[in-house]
Formats: sequence, C-alpha cells, structure tokens
Amino acid sequence: MKHFIQFFLLFLGFSFLSLPAAAQSVQPPVISASFNSLSFEQFVQELETKSGYRFYYNPQHTDSLSISGNYTNKPLAAVLEQALQGSGLEYAVDAETKNIYITKGQKIITSLPAGFFRKEEEKVSPQQEKEFVVDYYNGNGNRSWVKKDKIYEIGKKTQTIVPGNATITGQIRSAQTGEQVIGATVLIEDPFTGAATDAFGNFTLRIPKGRHTLKVRSVGMVSEELQIVLYSDGKLDIELFENVAQLKAVEISADRDVNVSQAQMGMEKINIRAIRQVPSVMGEPDVLRVVLTLPGVKTTGEASTGFNVRGGSVDQNLILFNDATVYNPSHLFGFFSAFNSDLLDGVELFKSSIPAQYGGRLSSVLKITPRYGNKKKIEGKAGIGLLTSRATIEGPIIKDKTSFILGGRTTYSNWLLKLLDNEEYQNSKASFYDVNLNLTHEINERSNLYFTGYFSKDQFKLRTDTLYGYDNKNATLKWKKIFSDKLLADFTGSYSQYSFGVSSESNPVNAYKLAFNINQLNAQAAFNYSLNQSHTLNFGLTSVYYKLRPGSFLPIGEGSEVVPDVLESERALESALYLEDQYDISKRFAVTLGLRYSLFNYLGPKSVITYADGLPRSETNMLDTLSYGSGDLIKTYHGPEYRLSARYMFTPSFSVKGGYNTLRQYIHMLSNTTAVSPTDIWKLSDPNIRPQFGEQFSLGFYKNFRNGVIETSVEGYYKNMQDYLDYKGGAELVMNHAIEAEVINTEGKAYGAEFMIKKLSGKLNGWLSYTYSRTLLRMDDPNAGELINNGDWYPANYDKPHDFTLIGNYKFSHRFSVSLNCTYSSGRPITLPIAKYWYAGSERVLYAERNANRIPDYFRTDLAINIEGNHYLKQLTHNSWTIGVYNLTGRRNVYSAYFIAEAGAIKGYRLSIFGSAIPFINYNIRF
Repeated sequence: MKHFIQFFLLFLGFSFLSLPAAAQSVQPPVISASFNSLSFEQFVQELETKSGYRFYYNPQHTDSLSISGNYTNKPLAAVLEQALQGSGLEYAVDAETKNIYITKGQKIITSLPAGFFRKEEEKVSPQQEKEFVVDYYNGNGNRSWVKKDKIYEIGKKTQTIVPGNATITGQIRSAQTGEQVIGATVLIEDPFTGAATDAFGNFTLRIPKGRHTLKVRSVGMVSEELQIVLYSDGKLDIELFENVAQLKAVEISADRDVNVSQAQMGMEKINIRAIRQVPSVMGEPDVLRVVLTLPGVKTTGEASTGFNVRGGSVDQNLILFNDATVYNPSHLFGFFSAFNSDLLDGVELFKSSIPAQYGGRLSSVLKITPRYGNKKKIEGKAGIGLLTSRATIEGPIIKDKTSFILGGRTTYSNWLLKLLDNEEYQNSKASFYDVNLNLTHEINERSNLYFTGYFSKDQFKLRTDTLYGYDNKNATLKWKKIFSDKLLADFTGSYSQYSFGVSSESNPVNAYKLAFNINQLNAQAAFNYSLNQSHTLNFGLTSVYYKLRPGSFLPIGEGSEVVPDVLESERALESALYLEDQYDISKRFAVTLGLRYSLFNYLGPKSVITYADGLPRSETNMLDTLSYGSGDLIKTYHGPEYRLSARYMFTPSFSVKGGYNTLRQYIHMLSNTTAVSPTDIWKLSDPNIRPQFGEQFSLGFYKNFRNGVIETSVEGYYKNMQDYLDYKGGAELVMNHAIEAEVINTEGKAYGAEFMIKKLSGKLNGWLSYTYSRTLLRMDDPNAGELINNGDWYPANYDKPHDFTLIGNYKFSHRFSVSLNCTYSSGRPITLPIAKYWYAGSERVLYAERNANRIPDYFRTDLAINIEGNHYLKQLTHNSWTIGVYNLTGRRNVYSAYFIAEAGAIKGYRLSIFGSAIPFINYNIRF
C-alpha cells in the first residue's frame, strides 16, 4: 500500500507538471508553395517566411543543392523529407524553439531518450554541476554520445547574483597536445559579445553576470558550448579536441566574417594548413611563396623570396620571427624560404594600419608565429624530397608544464650537380641547413616563459672558384605575465645576426675573403589593458641596438698579396614609445587611434666625412673628416608616427574601413640587384644619409556571401615616400668608404587597388587576387649632381603594374586532393642601351632613360597532388605523398636581361632561372 501511494503521488505530480506544456504545445505548420530550381538558401528563406521556423545549417553541405516541387497543405516535415531526399542530409525539427537543424552524416535528436532523468534518490541540488548529453569525440577517434560536466561557476559564489558585468579570463589549449590555440573565439549570443585568443592562447571576455551559454570555436577543433554561471571576475581555462576529418563532422569556421567585423584593415592572416596546400619549388611548404600570392605583394624575380608590398622596396618590410628580426629570409639562391613550416603556427602580414607596437619599416610587417611543443606526449614528423629533407620531434619535458620542439632541414643538392654533363657544374656545390629549437614553460597559471632559437647556414659555388656563404642567428626569450583580469603584459628580449662571406683561394697570389655582418639586440615591453569589452589600450616601449660591420677585405694565406681593407663599424640606438586605443563606439562603428614616437641616435666611435654645402657629394667636394669617440652622440633623428583606422559595418556581412599611418625607417639596404642577395649591405642613417619617411592613405570595402563562406574585398591605397635611396649610374657599393657619394635621395609615390575573392572551406577552396599598382620615383636631392631623367618621375626597379594570382585546392576525398597555383605579372623595368657614340677618343654606350623599358611578362602554373595514408588513429606512423610539377607549362620566364660587348658589338641576353617544367616528389611521415 505504501508503494502504491508513492507511485500515485509521483504520477499525479508529473501529470500536473505536464499540463502547461500540453496546453501550449506547438502544432507543426502546413506548407503550400511551389519551388522551381531554387538554391537551398532561397528554399530556406521561403520556408522561414511561411512557417516562422528558423533554419540552422552548414552552407558548404548545401551549395550544390537545387530544390523543386509543388506542395499543398503539406506538413513541414513532409516538405523537408521530399526536398532532402537523396541528398545525404538529415533534418531535425524542434517544435518548442521553432528551430530546424540540417546536418550531414548524423541526425540531431531533439527529444531526450528514455531514462535520461536520474532516479529520485540520485537527484542533486541545483547548485551542483549538472550532466547532460553532448556530441563529443572519444579517445578512440570515434564519435559517440557521452556525459560530460557542463556547468561552471566562475568567480566568488554568492546567494544572489548582483547585477552588473564581470570579466572572464583564461587560456584555450589543445586537449591532445597542450599547445595554446591561437585565434579561437569565445562568445555569448545574448547580448552578443565575443573575444579572440591572442598569440599565447589567452582571452579576456567581459559580459553580464548570471547564467550564459559560452560558445568556443576554432578552425580545425571541435566546437564547445559551456554552461556557465558568472558571479564575479574569474578564470576559465578550456581544452578543445581536434576535429577528426574522416568522421564527416559539421565544420564551423571561427574566422567567419572576421574580415568584415575586425577594425584592422590591410591585414592578411594565413594558417599553416593553407600554406601546405600551395604548390612550391620541389614540394617544400614555403611561407614566403604563399605570402607572394596575396594581393599587394610582389616579387622581382623567380628565384627570390624578397618581396615588395604596396610599392615599397624589399628593405621596407620588417620580418619578425617571434619578434626577432630576420634580414635574409631565404635559402639556396632564394629557392626556399628560411622558415621550416613544421615549426610554424601561421603568419600575419600588415600592409596598412600597422599596429603602433611595430615600426622601423615603411611598407609592411610580416609576423611569423612559431609553434611550441606537445605538452602531453612525444611526437615527430619527417619529410624526404629530391633536394631537401626535414625532421621534427616534440614533446613534454615536464608533462603539462614544460615542452620542447626541435626541428632541422638540410639539402643534398650536390649529388644532382654531379649528374650534370657540364664539367663546370659538376665542380659546383650548393648546400644549406637550418635548426630550430622552441621551448615553453608554465611558471604558474598567470605566468609563462617562451624561448625560440634559430640558426641557418648556406654555402654555394657555381661554375667559379668563388665561394659564397651566409648565415642567420636568432634567439628570443619572452615572458608572458597576467597581472590581473584586465592587464596583460609580455616582456621580450631578442638577438639577431646576419653575416655573409665571399672567398676565393684558387690563385694564392690574390686569395681573399670579403665579409659583412649586422648584429641587433632588441628589448621590448608590451602591455594590454582592457577598460571594458569594447575598449582596450595597448602601450609599451621598445629599444633596438645596432652594430654593423659594413665590410672587410682580407688576404687568405701567407702568399696572398691582397691589401687588407676594413670599413669602420657603425652603431646606433633606436627607441620608441607607443600608445594605441581600440574602441568599439557601437556595434557598427569602431576606431583605432595610435601614436608612436621614435628616436634614433647614431653613435661613435666613427669617422664622418663632411661635404661642401650646396654641391654634389663627391670626392672633389669633401671638406673634412670628423672623428668621434666611443659612445659619442653623432646625430639624432626623431619624430611622431600616427596610426588611425576606422570600421563601419552597414550589415553583418558588409563593412567599409579607412586608414592612415606614418612611419619612419632608419636603416637602409644597399644593393645593385632588385632582389634579396647574399651580398646586400645594410647601412644606418647618419649625418649624410637621412632616414626614410612614408605616409599611407587606404580605403577598403569588405563583403561576404553565403554566410561568410565566400569573402570578397577591394582595397585602394596611396603612399608618399621621402628620402628613399636610389643610386647614381655605375655606383660602387662594396667596400666603399664614402658610400653616401654613390647614393641619391628621391621622393616616391605609390598607388593601387587590390581585389580579392576567397573561399577557405569546402571541397573546393582557395583564393583569387588581382593587384594594380604603380611605384614612381623622382630625384629631389640637390647635392647629388646630375638629375636622373631630367628630374621627371620614373618607375622604380620593382614597379609591376599588373599582378594576378589563382590558388585552388580541390579535395576529392579525405585522402586525395589536388592543388593549383597560377600567377601572372607585368615585367619589371630595365634600362636598355640604345646607341653608341665616341667621346674623348673612345667608344661609349648611350642608355635610354632610367627604367624606361621592361622585360617580358611573367607567367607560371604549378600543380601538386596530395595523397594521404589511412586515417586510423592507432598506428605507429601516418604517411603522405606530395607529387607535382613546378612551372607546368615549361615557360622560360625572364629573370633579368643583361648586355655584353663581344667582338665590338653589344649583345643582349635573357636569363631564366627555371626554363622547363620541374617535377618533384615528397614523402612525409608523422609519428
């Protein structure tokens, strides 16, 4: 009897609880409509209007679906059943929330399974954590329904929630490797507020106190929805699981619409996955080759990783590897970049609206972010190609606390040179290697240390006895500190060195070695202070100490009769303070204001030549040589740099942005070539060579289609440059004690427009870009002597008006994909000899105006096929192949044109680096 009464009361209680729901139950609507070859997006719009229900789906799964049919008073479920028949799509209708979910491969269940609720004796209080069903990947790589705690109480718990806002800080990491997840988004929908993780995986989110659903998304990771109760300021660290592609999970892009919503303009961000999809020379993933496919970025030649951004010269780009400056980013004549892709997380290129934190260059900042090692377990990768091999190993030193990643690359191209029929090439050699070591250590939950070390060395000798060699050394130590929920900081110290040497010992009488190096020490403190969710201050200071050895020419061996010659070293200190205010005035309108004040001190010991005022700088016009002692202040340059950008969103998928910035550059690259060369010389500003100054105006329009799947943008810019260095005709730059007499100051202007269409998701993905740009110079230096082109404007050496690039990838399956790279650009300018004449008893050559002609246009197509091994998680190794052809059409693109006097006649020649199609194959292994 007792059990019967308990059962009766329990039944009665459930009956009363169900009455309101029954009274308010929503009847599914009926549909009357006619559809004639509608896209799925149009079909959804029709049904949402007629039914009042809202659809949720992934546009990538429906982009090729066409809907037709006539329906009269048909239930909504029947319409969906017929429309989706044969498409492989599933639907789920939630009548209570009026939501419809379209999925592929799995069906969402909108009702709870039997036995979901606990038995009465297992019930817990509302304050305790609640369990419910979530979609989750288990450790075996299979998707399953499991129970997971999902309510998190943040802050100091109180009986009642006090109205107001509170701040959540935390770090997002990979559950598999323990590495920080960069660029993940953390948001709530009511009110819509979000934040993104920084370069160390940290985020700060300020939202109203109370109960929220916190959505966490990142590209390549399984999205999470965390139920939280926010009482006060607190910390929440989150682990995300990698998205296993073969399970056909719904793909969610964390970066969708970020190009429209972010206030930053002229910024391109590429992750390492996109980099590996672009075909490159010999199949080696190449960061800089991918950067060259972006709008506004060009290169002067085939075998060069030097690049020009929006009309700027090669030396006007600041290349940072974990905040350490890289002066020569290439290997093996420019065929390969200096960065091992297996140790990189991604790259960011700032072309305009450059953050106030960065300075010292006029055109761009290329920020390369390293990857830190797995904190959970030992892993490794290796790749073997026709010319190069690479290997990487990573893992924990102290599990979940300290990790390392060590990688190296080398080439064995000498064996190919030995196979050539030409004896001169058989005696040639070309080799390089590089080594990376990255370490990270978690001191505590608010403090982390990061170390990056890099060393590379190149040597080559082609058809001559002259041996060329150069090397890079970089080291960075970074301390990331969270002082409070609002104040973050990182303190960085770095060391950079670049040196080259040219030597010849075949003839003992004139055996020599020519050498140059530049050393740089950098220290900076950067702070981020969050006033609130829409208002952030970035401020800090930075200081760079330069020491250059401009050149030494020394004999080799006792029998050498070479006269020793050593140029004086140069030293300088460049410092800056900066403040930047990022303010979202409203959901539509955001501005960023920045001020950077830079100070440059040219220091002794040094001897400085003075020249007569108002006369060209030349040997005959030298007045005196002034000597300065160690530490003496020789010359000071300083001035403000302004940064301004604004964004206005007309709709969630369309925005307009504008920007203005000024920059100062105190270091110059002197080169007789238009591309990066191992023998390029760097020169500091001094009393005779002024620093460069530039300003840029930019305007951009950004529009996304199909729910952010397709991104489009148009950006225009106009730049002014002052004191850009050009050279006198026949200038001698190597071992010149009066180099200022060989250079001239010019003013420059650059303008152009950049168009981009991008689709980074789905089976077919890639981007299409077109750039129109011009760069013109005009001599405005009254102390330089004869005017170039009579003082009129002339094209810069790297002026290439038209540039077109297509990057396409098609994934036939999870194991097989094809990548295509197609590029076209105008030929760069050259100066041609046009006549001969006699003067002072000898024959002379008359040249046309500077850069009045061009080499032929450039065109190249590359193709790569990527073959993955099986995707079983539990196996010793995972293998893949990359097979392809570089320069598929075999076009002989002209790298340069040159002229030689032969038998009394001047003959012109064209030099092509790759004159035929080059097949390649790479085998990759991961364990």
